[in-house]
Amino acid sequence: MFDSMFFYLFICVLFFGIGDFLGVATKAKLSAVFVSLMLFLVAFMSGLIPPDIINKAGLAQTAKWAAGFVVFSMGTSINLRQLAEEWRTVVTAILSMAVLGVGCLVLVPIIGYNEVIVSVPILNGGIIATQIMTSAAMEQGLTMAAALGTIVYAVQKFFGTPFASFFGMREARLVLEEYRRTGIDPNAKKVVTSTGEVKPTFFETHKKYYGSFVCLAIAGFFAWLSFVLGKLTGVSYSIWALVLGAVVGSSGYLPRDILSHGKVSGFMNMAVFAAIIPSLAKIQLGDLVSLSISTIAIFVVTFATLYICFAILPLWKIQGSKNVALSVAAGQLLGFPATFLIANEVAQAAAENEQEKQVVLNAIMSKFLVAGFATVTSFSIIFAGIFEKFLMP
Repeated sequence: MFDSMFFYLFICVLFFGIGDFLGVATKAKLSAVFVSLMLFLVAFMSGLIPPDIINKAGLAQTAKWAAGFVVFSMGTSINLRQLAEEWRTVVTAILSMAVLGVGCLVLVPIIGYNEVIVSVPILNGGIIATQIMTSAAMEQGLTMAAALGTIVYAVQKFFGTPFASFFGMREARLVLEEYRRTGIDPNAKKVVTSTGEVKPTFFETHKKYYGSFVCLAIAGFFAWLSFVLGKLTGVSYSIWALVLGAVVGSSGYLPRDILSHGKVSGFMNMAVFAAIIPSLAKIQLGDLVSLSISTIAIFVVTFATLYICFAILPLWKIQGSKNVALSVAAGQLLGFPATFLIANEVAQAAAENEQEKQVVLNAIMSKFLVAGFATVTSFSIIFAGIFEKFLMP
């Protein structure tokens, strides 16, 4: 009764559910990901659950194929027009990822080569980058590197949120100071009217046909096609899945974020999440000190690198504001929807009325959104697909 697939599946889902509940209950002050991962870690170390619980729960194989579905779905949600309009933010975000990768090289003699290679794409991104890097590390027997990457993913929002909020608040105060002095909102959206009708997309006119199984079939086809292209070209299938998703998603033939439209994104995300859990089972009590020191070192170097490059060096000029550039640079640690929530919290805290709140949102919201979207959803997957090739067993 307590040694069946259903029981182990229940325990896994319970841990994920507790994290989700506490994340909502604390208004994201406690990260849902952090809570879930810590529950698994404590349970592994205390012997309450077996180290192969993901396999016993039947999630191991599911996790392997779910990633292709999720990455393709992420691709369909990419708004190429918004990325083009916020090109300064996109360039700043990409540069922040690049300088962070270079900056972390100083840690190679301190925490190890493979540990740095695994951690950099995870710092740049979210669950998919984490799944790619930890799976690659585990396959090559690099258990401590995989464990470090999982911990970095679990805590990066704790470190990134105060950083982004601080510089976002500084920018909000400057924006409001100018607005209160002049009464002009330079970022106000202009309303454009037109008597012409916008032609609906193919998806919009055939929406009723895009049920759960149709969405799964489409995602399944492109996940398979990505795998084939990956084998033929040597380029990671995750990169192909992202590119194909963006191209097909922009054609109007598919819904944005196709798995969410098909109401299956929750299950798929859980399956991908499950893929990084086995790395925690390898951690022993004696490893916690070294992993903690390595994690702290990574984030010290991370913020020192970002501050030097976007506050002292002139890279901030691409964005036009030091505060915004630093906030955008921290977007890689946060992703959407965290960047959306932070922008709202900053506007709420800085403004004295609804009009001022809108002024702040007009100034920072699109930049925060694009920063989190471009890094975590888009380019971090490309980075991870490249970096996994550099691991050395």
